[in-house]
Amino acid sequence: MQIKMIFSILISFGISVVLCPILIPFLKRLKFGQNVREEGPKGHLKKMGTPTMGGLIIIFSVLITSLLFIKESNKIIPVLFVTLGFGLIGFLDDYIKIIMKRSMGLSPIQKLILQIIVTTVFGYYLINSSVVGTKMLIPFTGGIDDGKYVELGILFIPFLFFSIIGTVNGANFTDGLDGLVTGVTIIIGVFFTVVSYMTGSGIEIVTGSVVGSLLGFLLFNVYPARVFMGDTGSLALGGFVAATAYMMNIPFFIVIIAFIYLLEVISVIIQVMYFKLSNGKRFFKMAPIHHHFELCGWSETRVVTVFSVITAVMCLIAYMAL
Repeated sequence: MQIKMIFSILISFGISVVLCPILIPFLKRLKFGQNVREEGPKGHLKKMGTPTMGGLIIIFSVLITSLLFIKESNKIIPVLFVTLGFGLIGFLDDYIKIIMKRSMGLSPIQKLILQIIVTTVFGYYLINSSVVGTKMLIPFTGGIDDGKYVELGILFIPFLFFSIIGTVNGANFTDGLDGLVTGVTIIIGVFFTVVSYMTGSGIEIVTGSVVGSLLGFLLFNVYPARVFMGDTGSLALGGFVAATAYMMNIPFFIVIIAFIYLLEVISVIIQVMYFKLSNGKRFFKMAPIHHHFELCGWSETRVVTVFSVITAVMCLIAYMAL
């Protein structure tokens, strides 16, 4: 399995590296260009027209690689379902915004309904699965083999929806700087791959393929980005992180390993609430919080580096908590 895990990373990386130079010019010809908010940091205006929907590259790389090893573990399928399901929602959102020229894309209620549908199907699988089930490991209680697990009972369903949809939208908020969500999620993917291999959970093939695809994509997404992943990619990655955590029975660990996702979501919530309660004042210079640091004078590369280092440290803490 170790060799196959390494192969999954390398194959997915190779597919991603090959697809990027092919798909980027194609997206340019189709005018699948990024729209930039005028109220955002002025330095972002130069990104107007950069090809987006590059998340298709990530999805294709992961899907092709995973299908090559699909017989290795039946746990791969649920992770792929959630990843592709949320990726499809993101694709529809991008398509409406870019091709149909509707700046808002899917309406919030449409997006929420679709996210609920994907989460419901995944939740049904978990509840009826004799392999995975609904037990969840509590961090710092002794490890996957000997640690304490909790069954939330009737609270499992609301917790499932809150955690999955929150994680997905956290990834979406994080996707605002060149290479940010890509770099952060690579580190999370490495954490999942290492833990899955060491515990024999059987999903290191799909987690490895995500790491490989993102490494290849990062070559073209790092500052200055030649392509953006769009909602197609960010929603898919959020779905991947949430589904993988549940398949490994460690959803409580999401707040640790995906701390940056959480920070981005909280910053938006604080900004909106403070704006309403203070009659138009802002708590941050701009939300999500990565833009706040930009407006404080940080360069894009510095924000990405700091957020990636924080994620690496949090993943080490999470590893200690297993």
